[in-house]
Amino acid sequence: MSTRHPDSGTPEIGPEQLQVLEDYLGYLLYQRGRSENTVRAYESDLRSLLGYLAGRSAAGLDQVRIEHLRGWLGHLQDAGLGRTSMARKISAAKNFFAWTLREKLLDEDPALRLQAPKKERRLPQVLQPSQVERLLRDIKIPQPVARAESGGAADLPSEREAAVAVRNQVIGEILYASGLRISELVTLDVADVDFERRALRVLGKGNKERMVPFGLPAQRALQLWLDHARPVLATDASDRALLLGVRGGRLNVRQARDVIAKALHKLGDTAASGPHALRHTVATHLLDGGADLRAVQEFLGHSSLATTQLYTHVSVDRLRQSYRQAHPRA
Repeated sequence: MSTRHPDSGTPEIGPEQLQVLEDYLGYLLYQRGRSENTVRAYESDLRSLLGYLAGRSAAGLDQVRIEHLRGWLGHLQDAGLGRTSMARKISAAKNFFAWTLREKLLDEDPALRLQAPKKERRLPQVLQPSQVERLLRDIKIPQPVARAESGGAADLPSEREAAVAVRNQVIGEILYASGLRISELVTLDVADVDFERRALRVLGKGNKERMVPFGLPAQRALQLWLDHARPVLATDASDRALLLGVRGGRLNVRQARDVIAKALHKLGDTAASGPHALRHTVATHLLDGGADLRAVQEFLGHSSLATTQLYTHVSVDRLRQSYRQAHPRA
C-alpha cells in the first residue's frame, strides 16, 4: 500500500508523517479488518489533510491544532465538496487522531472538538415489483454481436456469450433475492452455496458471517450457472470463485456493478443507477410484506437497527395500509 504519491499541487508530506500514515493504514487493514477499498478511502482523505497541514507550517502532528483542521474543512468547502464527502473526511481525521493519541504519538487529540455536518437523509431509490420483473427478465437475454466475417450482421450469441448472460442472471437474481452488497456477492465461493437449505454463507462488513436465504428463481439460475455456464468460462485462474469474468478469473466489483448499472439504465423509467438499488428494493419489499424489522436487519447484515429503519420510510403504500388498519378515523 503506497503513500508515496502526493497529489499534484499539494505540498509534499514529510517522511515522519508518511510513516505514521502507513502505520495507521496497516492498523486498519490488519487489526481492524477493514476492506482494501475502505483503507484506500482513508488514505485519500488523510493525504488531503496531511498535504494541507504541510503547507500551513503544521507538518508535525504535535503542531496541529483545531484551527488547522477547521481551516482544512473550509478549504474543502470552498472547493465545492459535498456534505456527505465532508462528513467522511471529518470521520477519517477524527479516527486518525484518536488512534495517534492511543498510540501515545500525541499528548492530546486536536480533532476532539471537530464537528461533522449533519448528513442529508435521502430516501433510497426503490424499484417497483414490475420493474424488478422486467430487469430480471432482460438481464438474462444474451446480446448478439456484430462479427466482421459476416459483414457486420448480428450473429446468434456464442457459447461464451450465452454463459455470460446466465452469469448476469445469477447476479441479478442473487442481489434481489438476498440483498447482498456487491462486494459480498463477488467474494462468494462455490462452497458458499447451500442448495439443501437454499442459503448463502456471506462474509460481510467487519468479517461478520451470516447465512442469507434465496428463493427458487435464484436457485434455478445458480444451478444452470454451475452445471452448464460456469464450466464454459472456467480456467485455471477460476479457483473456488462462484462468479467469473469473461477471462475466467473471479468477477470483480466494477464488472458486477456495470452489469446492474446497464440493466437499470435499460429499464428507462427509474432514477436508480447502481446495484445498491436492489439491496434497497429487497429491504423495502420485505417490510412491505410484513417482515419483522430485526429480521430484515439480520438479513442485510446491518450492525445498527437505525440503518434498517430507513426503509420503513420508503413505502407510502405500507404507511397508508397501516393507517387504515390502525386509525379509528381512517
